Amino acid sequence: MAPVDLDLAQVRAFLAAAEHLHFGRAAASLSLTQQGLSKRVARLEEALGVRLLERDRSGVRLTAEGARFLAPARAALDAGAAAVEAVRPAGRATRIDVWGHLYAPLRTVREALDAGGGAPHVEVGPGRDLPAVAAALARGEVGAGFGRFHAFGDGLDEGLAHRLVRLEPVDAVLASDHPLAAEPELRPARLAALRLVLPAAAGRLDFLGRFAEQFGVPVLPGEANLGLEHLLERVRTTPGGFTLLPSELPLAPGAGLTVVPLADPTPLYAWSLVWRRDRPDPGVPALLHAFATAGRTRRWLEYDPARDWLPEADATEALAP
Repeated sequence: MAPVDLDLAQVRAFLAAAEHLHFGRAAASLSLTQQGLSKRVARLEEALGVRLLERDRSGVRLTAEGARFLAPARAALDAGAAAVEAVRPAGRATRIDVWGHLYAPLRTVREALDAGGGAPHVEVGPGRDLPAVAAALARGEVGAGFGRFHAFGDGLDEGLAHRLVRLEPVDAVLASDHPLAAEPELRPARLAALRLVLPAAAGRLDFLGRFAEQFGVPVLPGEANLGLEHLLERVRTTPGGFTLLPSELPLAPGAGLTVVPLADPTPLYAWSLVWRRDRPDPGVPALLHAFATAGRTRRWLEYDPARDWLPEADATEALAP
């Protein structure tokens, strides 16, 4: 059989389709049109002489040949990324994509870089959410990600390493005329008398979903994420509505809203640095050092299970030696 010269762009398209099992989502993850992704997969199948994916009304699934091709395809893509990495200048910038923008992740990144001293030159970009950043890491487009890490079961999280770098208390924001707004602080369980206003679709908000489940809080359906001002306006105009925001977020909620600290227990939002386990960016060790330095100075990782609350996976990591 004649040798086949693999086109890595086609391999990347196949892997995205295999991971998402949906051509629309796979195309979006690569910033392609669905037609463009489909053409790349078709050309790869033509070059290999086999069908890798079956597509019908029920969705997309791997053929037997596609399943066998999956691991070697990932290895080929990793080898290509490693080859590119080997010839890049040693002093190049490390790209960090951040997510969770309503919670202002750049505050923490900025403090860490200021404290780190030897941290590498960094370029920061926006990520839509954790799965989108994980996909960018898998493609070698970014060196690290920063936001709240949680398992999302889409296959992309399997190759990721992460480290908890900050635990930040969250406050309740509610209407000033609600009786609970006059309290100096609130137990989270008392918020069950209110309704949690989500800043986006519920499926993208792991922390808020786990908080609502833990403390029996009713949740209103999320709307399009149109920014912090829009979220605050929804709280202002929703009877019995409230939302959660980090306690150190620079926030002037404006007329009609009050910020009340939560205690007994204090909910903590977990921020993590995320990178590829198999091929970490050269700048990752310096970034970890910078976050650790800032964390020690600012006591970012203090956690007492008798005083604080974290979702189970975050608590396990926070207690790890």
